[in-house]
Amino acid sequence: MHPSLSEFVTKCEGIIAAKEKAADRVTMIAPLMQTLAAQADQFLSDDHKRSEEEHYARNAIHIAPSGNLSLFALVWLPGQWTPVHDHGCWGVVGIVKGVLEERSYMSASGDITADTNIRLKRGGVILLNPGSVSSFVPNPDHIHMTGVAKVRQTCVSLHLYGRNMNTFHTYDVDAGTRRLIDVPHHESR
Repeated sequence: MHPSLSEFVTKCEGIIAAKEKAADRVTMIAPLMQTLAAQADQFLSDDHKRSEEEHYARNAIHIAPSGNLSLFALVWLPGQWTPVHDHGCWGVVGIVKGVLEERSYMSASGDITADTNIRLKRGGVILLNPGSVSSFVPNPDHIHMTGVAKVRQTCVSLHLYGRNMNTFHTYDVDAGTRRLIDVPHHESR
């Protein structure tokens, strides 16, 4: 593991051990992510830069054996978007290249406690440029979709999650439902 990446992971693990609240964790990790994103050319390998024609690509950089931390490089070709989804944990995102767009959703009827009768309404939009950092905490969860408009260039972003991000809920806004799905990723070789 590259020294800057190893240092980032070590500092994040220390913060996780010292801070119980998700908001405190992301507040302390956000500046570390900004530094890491600025150093991405030093540690991102060809494995971390893989893209896919059909959908955005998730490339694993580090998944902690304990399952309490995972770091991915996401590669977004123009026109690629996530579905509307949540995370089930806290997270910090740093932009390496391009512009990532985030469209927020919120529950129109309080806490989401079931997979049906979910009323979501659109919130705001955030455009994240290279060097930008965004974070989220469960409240009860952060619901959004992210992607790259067709008129923009390829985007590379770093995503740190407070768990092994191998599943998340996707939402059908019109039907008012959600379902838990497996989220595939490329392993680093």
